[in-house]
Amino acid sequence: MEIITSIIEAHVFRIVKGEMEFLLLKRAENIYLGGLWQMVTGRIEDSEKGFETAIREIKEETGLTPKNMWVAPNINSFYNHLSDTINMIPVFAIEVEPELIVTLSPEHSEFQWCSLHKTNKLLAWDGQKKSAKIIHDYFINKFNYLNLSKIL
Repeated sequence: MEIITSIIEAHVFRIVKGEMEFLLLKRAENIYLGGLWQMVTGRIEDSEKGFETAIREIKEETGLTPKNMWVAPNINSFYNHLSDTINMIPVFAIEVEPELIVTLSPEHSEFQWCSLHKTNKLLAWDGQKKSAKIIHDYFINKFNYLNLSKIL
C-alpha cells in the first residue's frame, strides 16, 4: 500500500457584511460523483506544488482570482480500494472579493454561496466539513491559535 498526494481541496470564501460564505459547486450529472456538492478540488499536475494546483483549479472551475490564500491546519484523507492507496489531501482557504462573478466550467452545473451551517449540510464527507469549520473558526470566531500559514 502506498500513501500519495494527488489532489487538493480549496475552500473558496468571501466575507459579506461580516459573514463568511463558502462557495460550493455541484458536480455535473454526466461525470464521476455527479450531483455531489463540493468545494473546488483538482488533480496536482507533475510540475505543480499543491498551492499552485489550488490557484489553477479555482480559475478553471470558477473563473475567480484569489485575493488571499492560506494553508488550513487540516489534511483530509481517504482510502482508494481500486489503487490500494491512502490519499492525503492538502487543504487551502482562499478568500475572494465579494463582488466577483462565478463562471462555472462544464465540470459543474450549479454553485451556491453558503453559510457554514448550509455548507455542512451540503458537503458529503466529515473531513470536508471539518476543514470548513476550521477555516470559519479562524476568520469569524477569531481562533487565531490555529495559525494558518499565508501563501498569498
